[in-house]
Amino acid sequence: MDLIKSLSDNDLIKAYGEVINELKKRGIIRSKNLLGDLGEYVAINHYCSTTGLPKLQPAPIGTQNIDAISVKGDRYSIKSTTGKVTGVFYGLNEPNSIEPESQKFEYIIVVKFNEDYILEKIIELNWENFLENKKWHSRMRAWNLTITQKLINDSKVIYSKDLK
Repeated sequence: MDLIKSLSDNDLIKAYGEVINELKKRGIIRSKNLLGDLGEYVAINHYCSTTGLPKLQPAPIGTQNIDAISVKGDRYSIKSTTGKVTGVFYGLNEPNSIEPESQKFEYIIVVKFNEDYILEKIIELNWENFLENKKWHSRMRAWNLTITQKLINDSKVIYSKDLK
């Protein structure tokens, strides 16, 4: 990695573009959402390579509300973060809605990276636990999850860097 430090600014920018293109060629990322794509790739690979976890496959690009499907047909939403808050979940009822909530997925996987994109944690929540833990993001007019100890306690810890 000392090579990176020796690059000029222009060469570093060029190298970034080359890394992005190589990540796309290898199927690690599929869109311009780098963090989201990395999380999906890491989650799907971890599930497929870990005994006892369902085998997942990526949902087609553009599929609403889900990012992966198990071989049994369960739908998974995958959110990635380098902080304490996930991206938002659209298509759900607003607070105080009297409409019944239609289930958008069976499970959510949260992939937590540190600021250097090193995997720290993968947790899984079922639909009911998601509904209990979701928080309203008024500016985005959608729901998200805050990674708290309660959320972790309510979830199934699939991977933790601390437990390796």
